[in-house]
Amino acid sequence: MSQENKYPKKLYACWHPVCYSTELTASPYGTFLLDQPIVVWRSSEGQAHAMKDLCIHRGTALSLGWIKNDCIVCPYHAWEYNSSGNCVLIPQAPDTPIPSKAKTPVYHCQEKYGLIWVALKEPIYPLPDIPEFENSLWKFVNTGPYDWDSDASRQVENFTDFGHFPWVHPGLLGEPERPEVPDCKVEVKGSVLHYSIVRPESVNSEDFPIFANKENTDPERRSNYKLHLPYTIVLHVGWGSEEGMVYLFVSQPISANKCRGYCIIGRNYKLEEPDSLYRDFEDVIFRQDQRIVESQRPEQVPFDFAKELHLKFDAVAMNYRRAMKKEGLAL
Repeated sequence: MSQENKYPKKLYACWHPVCYSTELTASPYGTFLLDQPIVVWRSSEGQAHAMKDLCIHRGTALSLGWIKNDCIVCPYHAWEYNSSGNCVLIPQAPDTPIPSKAKTPVYHCQEKYGLIWVALKEPIYPLPDIPEFENSLWKFVNTGPYDWDSDASRQVENFTDFGHFPWVHPGLLGEPERPEVPDCKVEVKGSVLHYSIVRPESVNSEDFPIFANKENTDPERRSNYKLHLPYTIVLHVGWGSEEGMVYLFVSQPISANKCRGYCIIGRNYKLEEPDSLYRDFEDVIFRQDQRIVESQRPEQVPFDFAKELHLKFDAVAMNYRRAMKKEGLAL
């Protein structure tokens, strides 16, 4: 099976993150998306472009090259490709007509929410609307990214799993003395899962006083989720006041058993706190999760319900798997 036919066709027509905007500097940036080699780069006006990371001449990775005259230059023989993917200069034969085959595929690319997004085919879903990113009262912090040896679906399901907080993140996101998971009703609207939950959480720790919960013995958080298929989550967190947080979490499907998670955190309180506090907190949380998720077998979420045991508190996972199958996005 060719790499281009390895995944459900619709996955190629979804927006996926490939890097933080801050990672895309003056040099090309190479990565993989659904096993496809991708190079992203900026032209002189700052526009991000994405194309296959391949020079047609000898198969060299264009991401090892450089930018010149709004073209990406192959590091092997200095062939130049413009933003349309066409080779416009072959230095070894400057007076010879450039063959029509001298090009590389170009992909859909946009920059939003501090991320570079790529779709390998015509996108079928829009990116989520997150108005807080346009509000100057909110401060945002990039955390990670988090490279795991698991499928993106496992990384996403873990982010939506409420039952593990007391055991994997005790003292940070939950307490073993309060393990119950409240009922959670999931409403599926097209390609987006909507659900809310009020659940117990830990008090702020001395090392990570990042939440706006009240300093009592049994704090609760109110969480409103929108899970945009296949791998994007927008989470709004509150504690019954005007103070709140918003999380944008999205997983890059590098391959069937490798992913990269991006977690952007916004808040409208404690703006004077250093960004490092939030980065360090998420580093701890994601490390705790990583060892668990990388142990799961299979590495991909089994979308056949019979393959794993499901209980009532697994409502989100069950709806996620059902919706992925319905939308033709399940492996």
